[in-house]
Amino acid sequence: MKSYILILNIFLFINCQTNQHKEKYSEYTEKKLEKVTFGGGCFWCLSPCFEMIKGVNKVTSGYSGGYNDYPTFQQVSSGLTDHAEVIQIEYDPEYISFSEILDIFWFLHDPTQLNRQGIDIGSQYRSIILYRNEEQKILSQESLKKSQSTDLWKGKYVTQIVPFVNFFPAEDFHQEYYQKNPSHPYCISVIAPKIEKFRTKFNYKLKPEFKRIIK
Repeated sequence: MKSYILILNIFLFINCQTNQHKEKYSEYTEKKLEKVTFGGGCFWCLSPCFEMIKGVNKVTSGYSGGYNDYPTFQQVSSGLTDHAEVIQIEYDPEYISFSEILDIFWFLHDPTQLNRQGIDIGSQYRSIILYRNEEQKILSQESLKKSQSTDLWKGKYVTQIVPFVNFFPAEDFHQEYYQKNPSHPYCISVIAPKIEKFRTKFNYKLKPEFKRIIK
């Protein structure tokens, strides 16, 4: 009986230590990842590009910057909720910095277009950065000025830089839309060319499976 109790205590001790290790590891991994939320036109266009970036753990399409909670795609499309179509990126700052992500953001959309992006028209398609802390705010403002001083886009940037309040994931239908619907006319005519241009420019930042083979 004493042997049984001793073995049981040893088992409980080991199990407790293992759980503590898992909790510490979980806390460590959660702290490593950071988040950024922004919009620059249709979220179908931005998400497939950022999903290719080394250091990006997850990209979620959704809505932010509006008034009511849990908006639907139909409500956001009406423009009455003032939400913007955005993507929320979880990334590892050891592999890619917030400033580097912003450089890609400026490249992937035209920040001089007010409440539209190409053929997509409406306030839900506006250029917007929703900062989560003072550091993100300052870096966003500096990055905007830096990009605007280049010849990347002609004209004044109209990107909103506003505090992050909340984020509402879009319907499942919108998640990884391009990967699921590559033959859709919008994907072929709008998204595919954007991805090709992006891969050419940022090939060195891509995950191995997405890298271009340069001869």
